[in-house]
Amino acid sequence: MKIKCIITDDEPIARKGLKSYIDKIDFLEFSAECEDALQLNSILKTSPIDLIFLDIEMPYLTGIDFLKNLTITPKIVFTTAYDKYAIEGFELDVLDYLLKPIAFERFLKAANKAFDYFNTQQNNFETYFFVKVNNRLEKINFQDVLFLEAMENYVAIYVHDKKVIVHSTLKSILNLLPNTQFIQTHKSYIVNVSALTSIEGNLLSIAQYQIPISKYQKEEVMRKILQHKLLLK
Repeated sequence: MKIKCIITDDEPIARKGLKSYIDKIDFLEFSAECEDALQLNSILKTSPIDLIFLDIEMPYLTGIDFLKNLTITPKIVFTTAYDKYAIEGFELDVLDYLLKPIAFERFLKAANKAFDYFNTQQNNFETYFFVKVNNRLEKINFQDVLFLEAMENYVAIYVHDKKVIVHSTLKSILNLLPNTQFIQTHKSYIVNVSALTSIEGNLLSIAQYQIPISKYQKEEVMRKILQHKLLLK
């Protein structure tokens, strides 16, 4: 397992030190470095990243403000000279909080924590979930789901050969689904990316159905769907 890392810090010496630490650890893979959160924001739109080593006090946008507005979910390790942000950092569910100057021993501890986290996530990956239908529990395989549609207090789950209606919210079911395979395209729809056959305008085609993309979410939805899978001629 390789954990793809990016360093964001406005101090060149700090970036150089962190990169040298990453290069010493075989399960970490250095992907890029940024001088500020604006550069980081641009890179995250085009490159999948697992772990960000993120400074807090930077020009234009602090690491904390950036994290509060982050719409994708790589894990964060704060790297800062100030301990006053520690409580706020952990409230934002950061993986670790490293105080400068960072000793290699302390960095290694954070790296091992990241390894344990991603290893657990990988090993806990399931291929199905259960929903309650009338008085029975019904097993549904992720790969069989085409899309989900919110219907007031119910959700319709469209699978290859039927439609299953459950008493639930779309958000509750989204939490059961792997976020690399399922994305919410609209306040009322979640789609299985692997079931898509085409995209035209603000509509996704899945089997005989057409699913809308919210105009407010289109840029993010398209980025998640296409990633590096777009060929232009």
